[in-house]
Amino acid sequence: MLPNQLSRSFTLFCLLLLWTTAALAAPIPVPAPPQLNASSYVLMDYDSGRLLVDHNADARVEPASITKVMTAYVAAHQLADGDLKLDEMVTISEKAWRSEGSRTFLKVGSQVDVETLLKGMIVQSGNDASIALAEHIAGAEESFAGLMNQYAQKIGMTNTHFMNATGLPDPNHYTTAHDVALLAQAMIHDFPQYYSWYAIRDFLYNGIEQHNRNRLLWRDASVDGLKTGHTSSAGFCLLASAKRDQMRLISVVMGTPSDNDRMNDSQALLNYGFRFYSTHRLYPAGEAVTEAPVWMGKVNKVALTLPKDLYITVPRGQYEGVKTQAEVQEKLTAPLPVDVAIGKLMVSFNDEPLLEAPLYPKQTVERGNWLKRLWHWLLLWFK
Repeated sequence: MLPNQLSRSFTLFCLLLLWTTAALAAPIPVPAPPQLNASSYVLMDYDSGRLLVDHNADARVEPASITKVMTAYVAAHQLADGDLKLDEMVTISEKAWRSEGSRTFLKVGSQVDVETLLKGMIVQSGNDASIALAEHIAGAEESFAGLMNQYAQKIGMTNTHFMNATGLPDPNHYTTAHDVALLAQAMIHDFPQYYSWYAIRDFLYNGIEQHNRNRLLWRDASVDGLKTGHTSSAGFCLLASAKRDQMRLISVVMGTPSDNDRMNDSQALLNYGFRFYSTHRLYPAGEAVTEAPVWMGKVNKVALTLPKDLYITVPRGQYEGVKTQAEVQEKLTAPLPVDVAIGKLMVSFNDEPLLEAPLYPKQTVERGNWLKRLWHWLLLWFK
């Protein structure tokens, strides 16, 4: 090959390489989200909590059997506190045995261990298992509903109220698509050892094998939970979660006309989120975000940190548009406890505010000796 031909070939190669690199780095256009045949729905990133899609997110709806995620959440807390054990035996009451709707086919007067009841409720959506657990934990299903409402408030489900452990219709038993997503986020984060049960496809009890009603478990290998719901008044509902690579999404679809609709709509939301968004960890918990001078303290400066990992979710390929700025209180004066915020981290995306997070001292700053305090007092006075 002649020198000028070699030069032209090399130039073309370089241009092709630059074009390919630019194409890979270019932001992916984000289209409008899919329009679903549901009364309300949301798509939320698990780590950042950002709603990527929402339609009537705060509209009051019936949760139907999605209620049982909260029933399981309360039971998981009881297990964690040592007030309940998986091998603990529960006597099945007549009320549980007579429950309407989906069943685990428990026998009245029989004794069943807690683990079997939990799996019967999660996989088979057994109303009888739900009531049996509620009665065993709180004495009566009505008292158990009080526990459910307390935990709902702690999670931040401000537009939710429970009347029973099953999700059977009641005028005062309601939630929202956004609140349901918050419940799923709490369940996955707080109790991963029990969350794995939501991926069980079949469960056998009393000689009867039943399939998990969440058909996405068969369709999409990345889906590992959570729960379906259906009554004639609530329609067909589905709370689902999937993880692809290091990104987890939570979808909530409420009030669709059919089982196929809730499955297809949930799949559409998940595919949309994974295709067009990415989640990034800005700062890990405890890492210094910035530092600031301290007056009257044993030390002259303090690092400011976040109490938990901070994640953001932005359109894929547009992470460069993220900017952060720390703002610290003026004239920090010791003592400084670690549980009182002394600043905030402001995060923007494409020059628009995205979120704010409080900043805390990395360590307790105690007061300095009297001589240092006097010296700092004089400095401050002259300033």
